[in-house]
Amino acid sequence: MLHFPCLMSSPITIVGGGLAGSEAAWQVAERGARVRLFEMRPTVPTAAHQTGRLGEIVCSNSLKTDEPGSAPYLLKEELRRAGSLLISIAHEVSVPAGSALAVDRELFSARVTERLEAHPNVEIVREEVRHIAPDQITIVATGPLTSPALSEAVAGLTGSDHLYFYDAISPVVEADTIDESIAYRAARYGKGGDDYLNCPFTPEQYDAFYDALLGAESVPLHEFEKTMYFEACLPIEELARRGRDTLRYGPMKPVGLPDPRTGAIPWAVVQLRQENLLADSYNLVGFQNHLKFGDQKRVLRMIPGLENAEFVKMGQVHRNTFINGPATLTETLQMKRNPKVLFAGQISGVEGYIEAMATGLMAGVHAAALANGLAPVAPPRASAMGSLVNYVANADVKGFQPANITFALLPPVEPEVRRRLRQKRARHEHQVAIGLEAFGTWLSEMARVPDSAASA
Repeated sequence: MLHFPCLMSSPITIVGGGLAGSEAAWQVAERGARVRLFEMRPTVPTAAHQTGRLGEIVCSNSLKTDEPGSAPYLLKEELRRAGSLLISIAHEVSVPAGSALAVDRELFSARVTERLEAHPNVEIVREEVRHIAPDQITIVATGPLTSPALSEAVAGLTGSDHLYFYDAISPVVEADTIDESIAYRAARYGKGGDDYLNCPFTPEQYDAFYDALLGAESVPLHEFEKTMYFEACLPIEELARRGRDTLRYGPMKPVGLPDPRTGAIPWAVVQLRQENLLADSYNLVGFQNHLKFGDQKRVLRMIPGLENAEFVKMGQVHRNTFINGPATLTETLQMKRNPKVLFAGQISGVEGYIEAMATGLMAGVHAAALANGLAPVAPPRASAMGSLVNYVANADVKGFQPANITFALLPPVEPEVRRRLRQKRARHEHQVAIGLEAFGTWLSEMARVPDSAASA
């Protein structure tokens, strides 16, 4: 953890108690600055949240793969090394998910709330923020469900129109209503043992399911809103419209999942991942949708093994709000026109849980630096965090869309290294090693206390 004395007497304002805002609050508070963390829930509800807890996870309980050599692993490892509160809690409440890091959502948000409520430098204010003061150090981390009033204020502050797309939530079923005489336990290619339940399809069952899915009725969107789905979170019915076999090569891909009872690879598979530590519910992996609830139940009960499924949560769709990062932000997540205002999380132009945590961590570090009269320094380009903010600040302004961390965002491998490392996995491992080394140097430099701050 990086510590230095804070010179600022007034608290830093953080708007939004989701993943980014919660992480930012912790980072600021741990550096000796006071925080006023505003979260409008439960006073003002949203279309997707169910509680008023901080750090509530809405769509899926997976924080993606934690397999060494992967881009999500690199970002998680940077979070771990930088003292992220949320990634440490994620490990505390993790549930079996093969090579992925998945969490018990209830316990996760409960512990995030407990830790922040107990911090002496954090004051949690349960009210809606409708205005942002450009002359005060403020982190805007209101996420994809920013209230209409604040959205209008942000639009006025940034001087640019908001962009938006639609994101969808996967359904969750009660564990004891899954027929395990049909569903079998396995992880893809055996990674993680038997952490997933797999519902196998024959060609005939798949065709019937596909036809029913295409014939199901969706919840209508407002006529004045253009549908803009994030590609990685497309509803299954939208994917299905691209062709009969699209699902079999996407969320229903059976590769690496032989049925242990027959030894054969099914025609298609729906995977179910444990939702909590009690293992009393499972979510349908990659099955986000916006079907009407009646049709949704009817179609999903056509999945082999889910004929009698009882649903804890139905799939839903909600609007995500974000600003045009390249037109608005610098690589330190500060506004170009109002450098005391920082953005973090989904609204800044990143997509994903760990990406929200990472931008929250960086915004917290940079806000604390500003409070000490220091110039914020972005992480190096070779790191995952550095590559994320490089994308947010420097991507093409026209048609900008939020991004997950991928190797495509990292600096390309040098030609001589590419010739030496012919296998993609080896090149990725090289990028991870370079990224962690660069990130470690940045952490060491950030930990040094300037003479001006030390003597204050």
